[in-house]
Amino acid sequence: MKRILASATICILVLLYLITLILAIADRSQSSSWFLASLFCTVVLPVLLWIYMHCYDLVKGKREEDTSEKDTKDGE
Repeated sequence: MKRILASATICILVLLYLITLILAIADRSQSSSWFLASLFCTVVLPVLLWIYMHCYDLVKGKREEDTSEKDTKDGE
């Protein structure tokens, strides 16, 4: 799950960088906006991915603790 999300984030960033580069070479008026979007996403996407994976680990760990507690109660 984590590898898929990390790979998707990398693909999105690479595509965004390519679009920015192509627009900068083509000398479009919106290339500065794409550059700012690239800078923003370079910081925000990895942070959001980390937050999502951290929350996933917390929820997943909580579920494992719940099932282990049920197993110990059933054994009594």
